[in-house]
Amino acid sequence: MNEIVNRVSQSALVTFDLEDYYPVGKRITIDIKDWLFEGFILREKDFRQQLENHNWEQYQDAYVALGCSSDAIIPGWAYMLIATKLQPFAKKTIIGTLEDLETALYQLIIEKLDVSSYTDLPVIIKGCSKKPVPPNAYIMATAKIQAVAKSIMYGEACSAVPLFKRK
Repeated sequence: MNEIVNRVSQSALVTFDLEDYYPVGKRITIDIKDWLFEGFILREKDFRQQLENHNWEQYQDAYVALGCSSDAIIPGWAYMLIATKLQPFAKKTIIGTLEDLETALYQLIIEKLDVSSYTDLPVIIKGCSKKPVPPNAYIMATAKIQAVAKSIMYGEACSAVPLFKRK
């Protein structure tokens, strides 16, 4: 009888899973529309008063995305002022969506990542994740790993899509 051989487990293939690098912590969006007059007009004195009365401690060790859901024109200093209030508490603050926040977090992580353990190896970047890994993280990881890997694939070992092979 022919023995079934698991060629995947016998190969030098290494899996890179972005989910392993997911930073732990709450993600919070602050919609500054609630601090504007009628949701559209930034009155500096009222805005500053709203910020003074806000409980900033609730953002302790959180990742914060600042945005405005109305079509108000928000001056840059307003976001900067909010950032000064968040600075003692939040781990990271950005202007944008939660996906923008995840992308910024992964950018920091991938830039610092030591990929030397993938040198001259076939690498598969795992595609499925239960955590909100942003699409840009896959591009950043591919660029970082491509500098050292023999080849890069995407997906799972049983059904990977080839992306790169060093000549």
